[in-house]
Amino acid sequence: MPRTLPQLIDGQWLQSQTPDLIEVTDPTTQEVIALAPKATAEEIEAAVASAQQAFLAWREVPVSERARLMLRYQHLLKEHHDELAEILAAETGKTFADAKGDVWRGIEVAEHAANIASLMMGETVENVAREIDTASWIQPLGVCVGITPFNFPAMIPLWMFPLAIACGNTFILKPSEQDPMTPNRLAELFLEAGAPAGVLQVLHGGREQVDALLVHPLVRAVSFVGSVTVGQHVYRTGTQHLKRVQAFAGAKNHMVIMPDAPRDQVISNLLGASCGAAGQRCMAISVAVFVGESKQWIDELAEQMAALRPGHWQDSGAAYGPLISPQARQRALRLIEEGKAEGADCLLDGSHCKVEGYPDGNWVGPTLFRGVTTKMGLYREEIFGPVLVCMEVDTLEQAIELVNASPYGNGTSLFTRSGGAARHFQHAVEVGQVGINVPIPVPLPFFSFTGWKGSFYGDLHAYGKQAVRFYTETKTVTSRWFDDKPLGEGPNMTIQLK
Repeated sequence: MPRTLPQLIDGQWLQSQTPDLIEVTDPTTQEVIALAPKATAEEIEAAVASAQQAFLAWREVPVSERARLMLRYQHLLKEHHDELAEILAAETGKTFADAKGDVWRGIEVAEHAANIASLMMGETVENVAREIDTASWIQPLGVCVGITPFNFPAMIPLWMFPLAIACGNTFILKPSEQDPMTPNRLAELFLEAGAPAGVLQVLHGGREQVDALLVHPLVRAVSFVGSVTVGQHVYRTGTQHLKRVQAFAGAKNHMVIMPDAPRDQVISNLLGASCGAAGQRCMAISVAVFVGESKQWIDELAEQMAALRPGHWQDSGAAYGPLISPQARQRALRLIEEGKAEGADCLLDGSHCKVEGYPDGNWVGPTLFRGVTTKMGLYREEIFGPVLVCMEVDTLEQAIELVNASPYGNGTSLFTRSGGAARHFQHAVEVGQVGINVPIPVPLPFFSFTGWKGSFYGDLHAYGKQAVRFYTETKTVTSRWFDDKPLGEGPNMTIQLK
């Protein structure tokens, strides 16, 4: 009998009183491995009240003490790194290498939170007017809520609660109901590190529980990562109830390949960026834009992609695991079939993928399309599977126009040896995170994670979807240059433009 997961309320792990339970299944077998409760209204109220009461004391704790809690926590996370990765792999199906990467990227945020003292410093100016001085102070908000997705059950919760708590807030985590065991273990280790009761709460459930938190008068701020539809709902509901909301939503990330780029490295990077983690990354590359003669590499890309093999997380030879659910698999299969029906050339079809020993797994084999147009659903919709579409243009300008016409603006990359092309691309492209010879430019914690357009809902959308930008946007650019040929022009650097 699978165990029912407890919830963390007021420092205690408690079994929910609800009879309404969600099955957590192994995506390789469909076996039920745990049951997650749907928190009752009374349990939500108790968690919020506890968080609010804890905030009154926690905000007064010196920032150096809050930093020391994070130092202890990141130490425990490192000690339990592989254990966390095993839990994560079992409930997501990720390969063990992917699962360890998920955990490690979260640990990096906890490390960054240990430096919170320097990040909390305000500003002062003496004599702003005659004999008048001004100082600004950074102060915590109060009760914050994090709503996290299934695809990174360690990294994304750790993006949220360590920094919020280090800043003096208290936090309620509502993790994905599809893989809640990893977040529970993260919270257990946080308590072991010495976190006071009530500083972190963990509630389980679905939309009803999310909505209750979004409208609660004591909740001050909400962070969300997930799909476009849910992100828009979270943003609208939270802001209508006068909360600060940052909602990271969908993506359709393009990788632009110039003819001067090194072919072998381009293909290798495309394989990992499109099929790694079964394509279930908001920063995955799902569109490869071949400029000019680089289109000659598509056939070799197809050959190498065909060699990728999905499998169980304990299979060291597997390139990636299953999709998270049968519903996710059916969505990917639907879009593959629609692509064929709309006239795209399917060079590699993973629709009928089988993995020996796991006949019920949510498998989709590597899939590659050519001849895709911007009007096809295959191009317009986020597939969230190991499916890559290839498009061909004549010039870099045409590639930039293609990327900028997309309603999404999460991540993009350019592969080239030309510093001039790189400088022009990173400046002209309307995407928040840009990689130069880096396929998935996810910045480290001391940089911003900066989706644009329909990939992010925050203050820039406060006046409507096509709002005038009253604020500057942040663009994070990560660059890497190849060693085997001198750079054409331009610097070798990682920069953040504001």
